[in-house]
Amino acid sequence: MNIAKPFLTRALSHPQLQALSSAQGSMSFGDMAQRVYGLAGGLKNTLGLQPGTRVMLWMENRNEFLELLFATWTAGLCAVPVNAKLHAREVAPIVLDSGASIIFTSASLHPGLVEALSTTPGSRPIVVVDDDSYQALTRSAPIGCAQVEPTDLAWLFYTSGTTGVPKGAMLSHRNLMTMCLQYYADIDHVSPGQTMFHAAALSHGSGLYALPHLFSGGHQVIEKGFETDAVFEALQRYPEVAMFAAPTMLSRLVRSGQGITNPAGNLLTAYYGGGPMYVNDLLKTLDMFGPRLFQVYGQGESPMTITGLSKFDHQGNRDAAHLARLASCGIARTGTEVKVVDADGRDLPADELGEIVTRGDTRMLGYWNNEKATASTIKEGWLWTGDIGSLDEKGYLTLRDRSKDMIIRGGSNIYPREIEEVLLKHPDIIEVSVIGRAHEDLGEEPVAFVVVKPGAMVSDEDMDNMCLENMARFKRPRSYFRADNLPKNNYGKILKTELRKELVKGSK
Repeated sequence: MNIAKPFLTRALSHPQLQALSSAQGSMSFGDMAQRVYGLAGGLKNTLGLQPGTRVMLWMENRNEFLELLFATWTAGLCAVPVNAKLHAREVAPIVLDSGASIIFTSASLHPGLVEALSTTPGSRPIVVVDDDSYQALTRSAPIGCAQVEPTDLAWLFYTSGTTGVPKGAMLSHRNLMTMCLQYYADIDHVSPGQTMFHAAALSHGSGLYALPHLFSGGHQVIEKGFETDAVFEALQRYPEVAMFAAPTMLSRLVRSGQGITNPAGNLLTAYYGGGPMYVNDLLKTLDMFGPRLFQVYGQGESPMTITGLSKFDHQGNRDAAHLARLASCGIARTGTEVKVVDADGRDLPADELGEIVTRGDTRMLGYWNNEKATASTIKEGWLWTGDIGSLDEKGYLTLRDRSKDMIIRGGSNIYPREIEEVLLKHPDIIEVSVIGRAHEDLGEEPVAFVVVKPGAMVSDEDMDNMCLENMARFKRPRSYFRADNLPKNNYGKILKTELRKELVKGSK
């Protein structure tokens, strides 16, 4: 079944229900469906896009993102949502890799995108959703919902390896449909009129979970970004609110909510993931919001669907067993298998560390145009996550470490090598190594250790400017430490463990 069909069915049966609300205005299910059908007609007939064509969405949170997502599927095309926080120069390689035939963006992002693509091969139209040309597309002659196969590509989800090279996880209509059914089985039954509040990026977890809500008549309230005051206002204003949040977002809410009467308001469920949630922070969150939390462990390769720690499992008397459960990321989601294995793929005993592997109908088809990466990640049907963890005797999975050096800042992934390669472009920088430093609000932040040529002067401002010219602002290092040399092993590899020790010493 086409993943757009359940929404269109709901719009037909209950057109009066509120579908979207944002700074761009409000829209009923009936009105949204009319625009989706028109946009789908515009994509297929006006623009001449063929089945399976990739359509890139690069814009801030707004109504147009969701209506374009469903129009893309209705027309039998594949959506390529991209994080609006990325620098335009980081988006350009994704445009080329995906082979996107058209890009939809916002007026604020458009100039940078045009400049970033000016030196790339090929051309493709860019439609600004704030312009009249976009509105004209919504008024195109409508078409019916395209027939697709369950394994047809629906969402090309761009993730990255430790090198920062973008990889497109191919998610099918079946993958997304199973994800939605797992939402109903494991998290909540959605009733018409319930609220999904989007303060996190629609291009990632928040947008993925908009699907089960729209299928069941849920109202999507869309904020451009995360602001604690807006969240607390929404919790008081709207009924039965669900929202996706990175752990650092929850921690900020806890600090900002002190002194507020009934800060939880009408919160039904806050599902969190995308980074480590430390037990002490989780206890504070439970004190403020009660057992309305659901932890999600997943990856773009198996979106939101590997394990989950239920609202029920968040409850307890805070004894040792309860605290150990809170330190886990729950049990395998409905219809998903999870194992911990050694390097040869052999199952490991309970509580023994190994790589986490998973399989089920939410596992991606593979990486777009990357057979080598696919072969190293999917083995005999199992997705090898690259994460290290252990399963206890009751089936609870605990993440012990990341096998990559990835830094998670406020739920966003930062890859050290990407920053290192930018800084090494400076003629006076000899060596650089980037690691993560603990941050109270954001979980982690990047810092850089730099070796410069003898007698040379490279200011923090110089390095900041290099980073800001080549990547998203949130990725730049927050501190630069000069060193005469960097610690290395016998093979010449920089020892980031030693650098982390230096950070700890420096903080005392």
